[in-house]
Amino acid sequence: MSEVLKLEALVRTFRNEGDDLHILRGADLVLNAGEIVALVAPSGAGKSTLLHLAGLLERPDDGVVRIGGIDAGKLSDSERTRLRRDSIGFVYQAHHLLAEFTGLENVVLPQLIAGSPRAKAEARGRDLLRAFGLGPRETHLPGKLSGGERQRVAIARAMANAPKLLLADEPTGNLDVATADIVFDELLRMVRGEGVAALIATHNPDLAARLDRVVMLRDGKLVAG
Repeated sequence: MSEVLKLEALVRTFRNEGDDLHILRGADLVLNAGEIVALVAPSGAGKSTLLHLAGLLERPDDGVVRIGGIDAGKLSDSERTRLRRDSIGFVYQAHHLLAEFTGLENVVLPQLIAGSPRAKAEARGRDLLRAFGLGPRETHLPGKLSGGERQRVAIARAMANAPKLLLADEPTGNLDVATADIVFDELLRMVRGEGVAALIATHNPDLAARLDRVVMLRDGKLVAG
């Protein structure tokens, strides 16, 4: 199996009114292609910080983030942006869809930004939305979609550029239990079908138990769950 994500001795500290808040104290993780891993920790323990570092949205104070073997710390900001755009998909607890664009347009837009021809981007977008059962809803604005439908569109958007790595931060946290189970099943089916490596932060132990393995963020380090 090929290595998609490698975190080596990540350190991240925030200053809070003069005090050092040590979020990560040497966190290590290896994630391979096709592997889906649950990231579990209490609120405030640093799950989102870890995902932001893995997704190249922030830089660690120390340590190395490798995406597909590339040391992201050695890249310029523009190179990091390109690597993030081409290799990483994000799903958040809030869908963050663009309200003025239809479901299909929300999935097409990141592909256009990446340079994909419109016809190809629209075909990919329709395929993804149909895979989530949203074909009849592709022309609806987010305000006309249910919470579960909006999150499905958000997942399709994250998968639009065929990323190597998917990072999801409580992707079903805003949904009711029944809808969360359905959306989570569809997320796993989509990720496994495309052979993507995924790191999914969740508070839900039942959801976490359905993944390939669990890692816990404890005292600033990652340990097997």
